[in-house]
This record gives sequence, structure tokens and C-alpha cells, in this order.
Amino acid sequence: MSRKNSSGRVVVISIDGVPYSFIKARIAAGELPNFKKLLDHGSMRRMNSVQPCVSSVAWASYMTGKNPGKHNIFGFVEKKPGTLDTFVPTAVNLAGDTIWEIMSRAGKKVCVINVPGTFPPRPVNGMLIGCFLGTRLESIAYPKKVAAELKAMGYRIDARAAIARENLDRFIAECNHVLARRAEVMLHYLAQAPWDFFQCHIMETDRLNHFLWDHAGKRDSRYARAFGDFYKRVDALLGEVDKRVGKETELIILSDHGFCAIKKEIYLNRYLVEAGLLKFKTAAPKCLRDMHAESLAYSLIPGRIFINLQGREPKGMVAPERYEWAREKVTKALLELKDSDYGAPIIREVIKRENIFHGECLSAAADLMAIPDDGYDLKGDVTKTVLGEKTALTGMHTFDDALFFIRRRQIKPGQKKIWIGDIAPTILKLMKLPVPADMDGVALEW
Repeated sequence: MSRKNSSGRVVVISIDGVPYSFIKARIAAGELPNFKKLLDHGSMRRMNSVQPCVSSVAWASYMTGKNPGKHNIFGFVEKKPGTLDTFVPTAVNLAGDTIWEIMSRAGKKVCVINVPGTFPPRPVNGMLIGCFLGTRLESIAYPKKVAAELKAMGYRIDARAAIARENLDRFIAECNHVLARRAEVMLHYLAQAPWDFFQCHIMETDRLNHFLWDHAGKRDSRYARAFGDFYKRVDALLGEVDKRVGKETELIILSDHGFCAIKKEIYLNRYLVEAGLLKFKTAAPKCLRDMHAESLAYSLIPGRIFINLQGREPKGMVAPERYEWAREKVTKALLELKDSDYGAPIIREVIKRENIFHGECLSAAADLMAIPDDGYDLKGDVTKTVLGEKTALTGMHTFDDALFFIRRRQIKPGQKKIWIGDIAPTILKLMKLPVPADMDGVALEW
């Protein structure tokens, strides 16, 4: 199936953290009738995320078409250069243009709602409602007058995940409420705002998956039913969008990573301490600033390992000529990490930064990336005195099970495995706009 996009208009509905395999299974079980109808007249493929497969990094690659070595977002937290202080990167730290900025310069009208990494909102030709990194409607709205409209519709920026640690029933109600408010705003602007490109991001899927993924597999539990009912509401919303979007407009649905059940959360800094590679000045460290100068390496979430390098780290002990030796020593130690309960290796692979990233921002990347086996959620907490434990979180991200769907097109067979950075050039091509030469992604073919 091949066709021309005569309108040059594109609608994207992004569903955070929804696995390709999950959607396929739920469609086969007859639980997502609207997605099945879409799939009967479209094409869906499994897609790779990025490393690390966290939303801030994945959506940065989506919106720029670039790898982290170019767009400068490497994790949900970063450290300030020359210090051991950490901060949460935002759109201020994103290097390069987003697809909606490229569209705006070309005279296209855009409407973008809630995509992770879009706070504070950068100016566009149209409107942009930022993400959960902002906490006030006035701070996430561009132009500013949009905030009043959002207030009038009772818009909620994000579901409060902390509720899940206290009461799952209230958390499920919270996610359903936020989804309903998000849907109202999405459908309002889909109908009312002038746009050539429209995107709304549903974050509640990821929030629910983190706390109910384990329950979802137990079909006889009430939480499994609540989980299924939530996805039926998402499915109904997709069906409504399908009805409202004209046949000449492209409709894309995608996610940023997969999900799997958590066996344990693993505290890598604790393991580095036990392996003699990380030392603290106190028996009860509170943050990385308590690190002793004799440390060889430390970790930031999830699985990013920094060598305590002279000239870069404030307490650097590793001379530049011993940098590779230090990386090999840490790699060997990480690959020896095993789960005493299951007898299985926890770390599947350790990757050097230059083997996974490239670009002008490479020097900001961690020196090593520890890739865990599915089920081991790597954390960076320095206060933990145990290597691993089970918590209220029951689901974690996976790299190779994101999804990409496009309505009324068939992706040409034989193409390389899709990765999330391929979607930016694909969208620009659908909108008949030139693809910048510095994008790493490659447009899909039909």
C-alpha cells in the first residue's frame, strides 16, 4: 500500500512506554478494537529506543533525529561540569533544532502537547504545551495565553506517581483523571487550532506501567482489570482521533521504549563500593559530593559510569594515561556482578561511550554504559546499604520493544531495524520538507 500525502499534514499520538509486543498481544486478544482497525489498514513495526532507554533521552532523539552525542541529553539527571552536583536537563540543555522548530522556519503551523523534554517551551510557529518538567501551567504554555485555556479545561500536567506508593486504587483513579483531561485538551486543539503538524503525548501509560506491570499479567486480579480498562480508554481515544483526522492527513502512533517486569532494583554505586572502586568520606553518604578522592569510578542513573578522571572530576585520581586501564577494570567488575538469588549475570554488556555516541557533545557522556539484563533496574542512589531490592516499582524500560505505527501505509520490507531517531526525518519527508544533513536518522520508505 502506497499513497501520497496530498495535504502535507501529520498527526502524531505518542504513547509513552508502550511495548510493541504488548500491543500485538492485546490486539490478538480482542482487547484493543480501535488499534486493530487501524492496524488492518496500516503498518506497525518493532522499534529500538536509545541507550539509556529513558524518556528524556529517547524523545530528544525523536524530536531531533540525532543521537545523544549530538543533542546533549544523556539521562534524566546530569552532573554540572567540573562538579559532583547533579541537575535535571530540560529543553535549555537540548542542542540543535527540533522537528517543530524546523517546520516553523518553513512556515508550517505546529501544535505540540506534552512531549517529554519540551519544558521550558521554545518558540514555535503555533503553540507548544510543555511537559512534566514544568509544574505550573503558566510555565509550560507557549504562547502564554494558552495557560488560561488549559486552566479552563482543567488540564493536568502529569499524574502524581507518588500516590502509587501509598494507594494503588487512588493512583489508578489519578491516571484515569489525568488521561481524561489530556484527551479533552487534545481533541479541542485538534479541532480548533490551525496546524500542519499536531502531536499529543500520553504520559500516563508509562506511569501506570511502572507500578502495575506485574499486576497486569495476573488476569484474575482487580488491578489487572483496572490496567486493561485503562488501555481500553487509550484505545478508544485513538479511535476517536482516527475518526476526526481526515484521510489525507498522516496518522502516526509511536512509543519510546518497551517494558518488562522488574526482578530487582540494583544500586550500582553500592556495588562499586563493595568492589573497592568507589569510596566515601563517611559511612553514611548523602550524595556524590561525599565521594573520597581515592575513588576510581561512580554511577549516575541508569547505568552510566564515570571514571574519576584527573582534570575533569573535582576529586579526580585517574591520570589520563590510565583512563583506558580504568575503563577496563570497571568493565570487568561490572560483568562479574551476579544476582545471588537467581544466579544470573545482572549486566549484559558494558559499552564505551564512543562506541554508542558520536558528535560535538560526546565529552559530556558517561565513560561507560552498563546495559542490564531485562528485569534489573539500575539506580544511582548512594545512600543504599543493600545491593538490590524489590520496591513499589514493578515495571522497567527495555530498549528493543518500542513501537511505530503509520496509518494506510506499508513500510517497505527489508529496511534496517527502525530506531526512534528515524522518525524525525520520516515526518519531515511526509511534510515535504528537506531533511537536515546532520540528522542521524534515516527516513522510512513505503
